[in-house]
Amino acid sequence: MLKRRIRFLDLTLFYVISALSLRWIATAAATGPGAITLWVFAWAAFFVPLASCVLMLSRSFPQEGGLYVWTRIAFGDFAGFIAGWTYWMSNLPYFPAVLYFAAGSLLFASNHGRGATEGSRIYYMLFSVLCLVLITGLNVVGLNWSKWLSNLGAFGVWIPVFVLVVLAGFTLARFGPATHFTARSLIPRSGFNDAVFWSTIAFAFGGCEAASFMGEEIENPRKNIPRALLLGGVLITIGYIGGTIAMLVALPAERIRGLGGFMLALDQMCGAFGMAVLVPAIAILVAMSNIGSASAYLTSTARLPFVAGLDAHLPPVFGRVHPRFGTPYIAIVSYGAAGILFAFLGQAGTSVKGAYDVLVSMSILTYFIPYVFLFLAVIRLRQVGGVWLRVLASVGLLTTIVTLILSAIPAEDDPNKSLTLFKTIGSTVALVAIGVLVYAGSTRRKELPA
Repeated sequence: MLKRRIRFLDLTLFYVISALSLRWIATAAATGPGAITLWVFAWAAFFVPLASCVLMLSRSFPQEGGLYVWTRIAFGDFAGFIAGWTYWMSNLPYFPAVLYFAAGSLLFASNHGRGATEGSRIYYMLFSVLCLVLITGLNVVGLNWSKWLSNLGAFGVWIPVFVLVVLAGFTLARFGPATHFTARSLIPRSGFNDAVFWSTIAFAFGGCEAASFMGEEIENPRKNIPRALLLGGVLITIGYIGGTIAMLVALPAERIRGLGGFMLALDQMCGAFGMAVLVPAIAILVAMSNIGSASAYLTSTARLPFVAGLDAHLPPVFGRVHPRFGTPYIAIVSYGAAGILFAFLGQAGTSVKGAYDVLVSMSILTYFIPYVFLFLAVIRLRQVGGVWLRVLASVGLLTTIVTLILSAIPAEDDPNKSLTLFKTIGSTVALVAIGVLVYAGSTRRKELPA
């Protein structure tokens, strides 16, 4: 029996760390002021529908497993398993991707950004592996320990964003903005390659469904999930829009780069105001935020194979609970080990930035498949909400489908677009096919005589 260890504050901080990411602020700012308009659009077309659907589904079905359970109730065991499987697998490339960002940020703490995104492949790989070992170990011991990584990570997001916004205010008052904000500049660019970026913006707002995977470990979920989701949603939205504006005040868009752009903006402003001593401390906080984000997703997503083990869609060993710590330790350890494997595979035969970009693209494509099931479940389950919730679910579903299509398109500066497209789509198809085979195997096992 799992223990209830997640309180209102823990849950609010979990929502913040699972959805608000400094790397997406830098990625958005690199495209210019039009990203601000895209943030507002993504908030209305994806985050609001997603948060509303998660809130109502969590109230109606607060069991452990979240999206897996909701899809199973709406469409049956096979759909539920595939929704859970794709969500589970999508986070495997996410772990090294977010930990590469943490590793790059830590280089700022040692050398103020010189070579921050060009570190040794071995460095990035070892950093990711060691972090995943730590995260996995703490999760096996229990949420009373592992939740502190995500809680500290949430503060590791907000303190740098707060410092960034304050310094941007000083910069605006003393030097003026590095970027000129006009009505015309706020119109998103409409080129083909610019449209690909829209999928990244929508992806950034994902994550508020993750806490519901731990439904039975949340104190009073019907009360705390809506309150925490509302507060967390406000903080997430302010962080993304405010952080993007602040970065564009500090630097012109062409000087911002995904892996190190956030720290570059802070480094420049701290230097301009004689506060360079703050840079290493902020870099450590940025790294901590990404480690906390990886911990939050491992904590929640490991509950999916646990529930699938209880349902015998995975070997029953996945459903075991540790006799001392009361945690689904087999599911946690296996998930952590799979994340470590991806950390090795992600660095095979490519540059750090190339591995980072492929992992993010692969994560986006696989990650959005479960949202199709989630929004369809709300549309199908008439007892969940009313007509307006189904309208919101339809808007979210349309946004998700468009995002799936756009996320498969390689970046404009990709040196080998055909290879990247093949790797992104091929790996996604392979992951889904493996899930189908695993489910088929479990069905055959159930049909065998006892």
